Amino acid sequence: MYIPDVTPVADSGLASAAVAALPLLTVFVTLGVLRWRAHLAGLAGVVVAIVVAIAVYGMPAHLALLSGTEGFVFGLFPIIWIVLNAIWLYEITVASGRFDDLRRVIDNVSDDARIQAIIIAFCFGGLMEALAGFGAPVAITGVMLMAVGFTAMRAAAIVLLANTAPVAFGAIATPILTAGKLTGIDYRDIGAYVGHQTPLLAVMVPAFLVLIADGRRGLRDVWPVALVVGITFAVTQWVSATFISVELTDIIASLVSLAGAVGMLRVWRPAGSAEASRRLGTERTRELQSVSASAGDGPDLPPRDDAARIGGSSDGDVEPIGARRAMGALAPYLLIVVAFGITRLIGPVKDFLTGTDILVRWPGLDGQIASSSGKVSTATQYVFGWLSSPGSTLLVCGVLVAGLAGMSPRRAASIWVATVVKMRWSILTVALVLALAYVMNLSGQTITIGVWIAGAGTAFAFFSPVLGWLGTAVTGSDTSANALFATLQQAAAQKAGLDPTLLVSANTSGGVVGKMISPQNLTIAATAVGLVGRESEILRRVIWWSVGLLVALCVLVGLQSTVLSWMLP
Repeated sequence: MYIPDVTPVADSGLASAAVAALPLLTVFVTLGVLRWRAHLAGLAGVVVAIVVAIAVYGMPAHLALLSGTEGFVFGLFPIIWIVLNAIWLYEITVASGRFDDLRRVIDNVSDDARIQAIIIAFCFGGLMEALAGFGAPVAITGVMLMAVGFTAMRAAAIVLLANTAPVAFGAIATPILTAGKLTGIDYRDIGAYVGHQTPLLAVMVPAFLVLIADGRRGLRDVWPVALVVGITFAVTQWVSATFISVELTDIIASLVSLAGAVGMLRVWRPAGSAEASRRLGTERTRELQSVSASAGDGPDLPPRDDAARIGGSSDGDVEPIGARRAMGALAPYLLIVVAFGITRLIGPVKDFLTGTDILVRWPGLDGQIASSSGKVSTATQYVFGWLSSPGSTLLVCGVLVAGLAGMSPRRAASIWVATVVKMRWSILTVALVLALAYVMNLSGQTITIGVWIAGAGTAFAFFSPVLGWLGTAVTGSDTSANALFATLQQAAAQKAGLDPTLLVSANTSGGVVGKMISPQNLTIAATAVGLVGRESEILRRVIWWSVGLLVALCVLVGLQSTVLSWMLP
């Protein structure tokens, strides 16, 4: 049985961590500096990870290769399965004409694109994260922002940044439930601690979205609604995580913040809406002209015509849409919310669906790998949730939407096949990134980096979110980051005399700001908005937001371990 050595290089934590980080450095350098296409950067990372696993860690070659195959398959299902069906459902709404009506429905809430960015990416995206997670919010809200007039690059950056604050409680609090299961700490205590950390990010995120959407002048125009949405989401997230339900936290927070936005817009209107729309429309036209040749792998979105809005009345009124057409436009998304509510929140239904899962003990790998502590790893057991997967729920929703729109099964199937063809390079990229993650995790490379960071003693409280950030950046999942590092955080806290619950929750909170730079999520965003091959540009747009929020979170957790301990429940 292979047991990883956490310090394989001269028994040195620093040297071992430096070597273990080589696969990650390979991906980010080739993607962000050399500007390779994402699937080539992912392939390079996988090759380096396998070489390090075999040559440095002494992992048998067949185990290293098999680890990669398990990760590759996991990338295809459930990750790609979710994103593929989310984009397919969107394509059905476009083909049926429902998406044009949705534009008008959104305009009647607010005709200001900057406010629409908050409502779509933050409020609705938060709800999608709460119910589905795993990239679905980025895919769905990315194309929605394109539809209301944003350039592909701005849309991608906005949705990636928006998909932060809700992540810790995403997919019905799966990251927190995972941390609780692994550490033995009551998950409600972990959730309450996280609820005293991520709300401080949530307050700021809507304002940051406006900065990306329209810069400082945009923030000057719409800061009141950004503040209302941020505060209502943050307060509700704190109250729900602490006193109501960890599992329902993001659902409640997203709905309350959406209600806060609608209520605010009844008594207040932003300045400069027409000017902002004109600027965004001009920028969109330029982008369509410059990238039309390279955007063929994404959804087919026609340019939005803002002439009616720009030339309309000065108060920004838009033509109302009838109730029947409005319900038809909203039906696909209401159906998604209802479907996930039923499959995730109703116990008997959830139990039935998960009861159909098929456990696959990965051939040649299961039982052959242990953790660094010597326990047999369960990561070699692949769960094929053919019916319980969020992707399968989205598939059923797509079939129903196509039927309600009067679309023939043949036409719906042809759209699905066309979507697969468009996503072919994205599918390969995500699968390779997950192969990289599995090789690094099972060989011990990821834990080597974590152990080295955890060696900071009492100062580790300041650095503990970095582990969650790193784990999520590698795997694209806060749940996976907790699976990697939750017990390490707990052990490091006990050794340093710190609060274990604080550091385990910090791992979860750190993961939320690492998700936006994960190659997996960069690829999903690029695919959704039609910028396949330009993931490196998206990375450069969002990486400093990720690093800045991480630094703020590190300072917060460090202070919560000392002078701000009164903040904790």
